[in-house]
Amino acid sequence: MRVLAARQEHEIAAPKSFLFATARNIVLGQVRHEKVAGNFALAESTLNSIYEESADVAHEVARAQELELLTQAIQSLPTRCRQIITLRRIYGLSQKEVAAQLGLAEHTVEAQASIGLRKLTEYFARFERQRPLER
Repeated sequence: MRVLAARQEHEIAAPKSFLFATARNIVLGQVRHEKVAGNFALAESTLNSIYEESADVAHEVARAQELELLTQAIQSLPTRCRQIITLRRIYGLSQKEVAAQLGLAEHTVEAQASIGLRKLTEYFARFERQRPLER
């Protein structure tokens, strides 16, 4: 939803980069939240989360919807593309590290990543065309 809202506000010069930066930020935010929430006592974290959530419920709902949409888009990819996109864009591994981990040539990783990004772009374009206009 964040990606779609940003696109409505202005033209995104590098949509693929923006998509994955947004996904990374969402995941990092969740990881930070889980680390912080795990360090506090139950009563204190419950009170803090109630206060924080009540102030910005709409933002959290939109964030959850964005993450769900991104998850669906990534799950729609063929297995090899999904593995490579996840390792490269979500976990931040280099092309060489991905190739070594999956036992592939670097050229194969590069080609599959390109295919995956193209398919993700097509997925979001289809989603946007099917989405009813919001006013």
